[in-house]
Amino acid sequence: MRFASYWQETAPPFAGATPGPASGRYDVAVVGGGFTGLAAALTLAKAGASVVVLEAGKVGGGASGRNGGHVNNGLAHSFIAAKAELGAERAVALYRAFDAAVDTVERIVTEEAIDCAFRRSGKLKLASKPKHLEAMQRNFEVLHREVDPDTAMLTRAELAPEIGTEQAHGGMLSRKSAMMHMGRFAAGLAGAAARHGAVIHENAAVTGRTMADGQHVLQVAGGEVRAREVMLATGAYTSGPFAWFRRRIVPVGSFILATRPLSPAEAAACVPGNRTYVTSLNIGNYFRLAPDRRLIFGGRARFSARSDQNSDAKSGAILRASLARMFPQLGDIGIDYCWGGLVDMTQDRYPRAGRQDGVWYAMGYSGHGTQMSTHMGVTMAETILGRPDRNPVQGLAWPAVPGHFGQPWFLPLVGLYYKALDRLK
Repeated sequence: MRFASYWQETAPPFAGATPGPASGRYDVAVVGGGFTGLAAALTLAKAGASVVVLEAGKVGGGASGRNGGHVNNGLAHSFIAAKAELGAERAVALYRAFDAAVDTVERIVTEEAIDCAFRRSGKLKLASKPKHLEAMQRNFEVLHREVDPDTAMLTRAELAPEIGTEQAHGGMLSRKSAMMHMGRFAAGLAGAAARHGAVIHENAAVTGRTMADGQHVLQVAGGEVRAREVMLATGAYTSGPFAWFRRRIVPVGSFILATRPLSPAEAAACVPGNRTYVTSLNIGNYFRLAPDRRLIFGGRARFSARSDQNSDAKSGAILRASLARMFPQLGDIGIDYCWGGLVDMTQDRYPRAGRQDGVWYAMGYSGHGTQMSTHMGVTMAETILGRPDRNPVQGLAWPAVPGHFGQPWFLPLVGLYYKALDRLK
């Protein structure tokens, strides 16, 4: 078993990074080389702006390469709850932004000819308990009527052609959802941005930021970059001179296994619908088949802000037990990859984007980031270019998390709370 991201291990490495220390003057400096930053850089470069991407590690090395490979529409919340919290207009706009986000990914894949196995698969949210199915049905009725007719409810009997498990009591199908190979998309997106003129630096952490002559001056290891505008796209990996954001983003580990390739018979017995799947528990699981028929199976597993081999191994053992409960027929299957990554959670689990202290930003996707990060990168780049503002969370208040100054000491308590909810509800 390799303690490494399957997506990164099975994708061609990005070879278009500019060597040497980052330096020079640009219209826009994008901090972060994940989907948000790369999509922003691509959009800016195609519009003729001079843009530099400053990535602290490797392109796609953060959350963009450390996830379950889903490109799902729909909110992290029930639509009924979103309407109550945000108001009907904002809830509808945000839901439709997630729909548009899947379209954005598909458009970029097509326009830039990115070989990443993008496919509209549909998402099946599985009710882990009978009470969950009742709540799901109530939410579906409002959602289907008011914002998304491309949804359907499935009874437990109707799940048989979709999934081979006794752990689900029914589910809701969202037909717009998709899947793709995340590592190949990241490399392809970076390649497209560079091809259109973006300068991309890896191992270029931003350590300082000041203003001089109306421009941002960014201190980078071995160099200095000046830019008229700065776009922050670092999410859970935010560091350096951006403390305001660290108080509002809670980095939470999400952990994933990739099995050995399944035989056609094994795949048909487990996930005959070949969709993306999520469960309804607070500490639940998500899974799908990879292009080579490996089962990619993930979940929160442990409430930890660490992702290293030791932490990933502990979480992997928990995930393996969850996998065996979901699919007893795979209880002793070989595991080829085990990895983790940090998800940028907000306190209310809604994303945030806008401008703060002269810095443009988009982050806080709260575990629903693949499609939304790409879409918000494009959206904020268009705003920087002076185009109509399509930001669905413009003006949404973003208070600091009480007692949080960058290290989420409270995560174990949060984990206990959600475990209790899953037992009781």
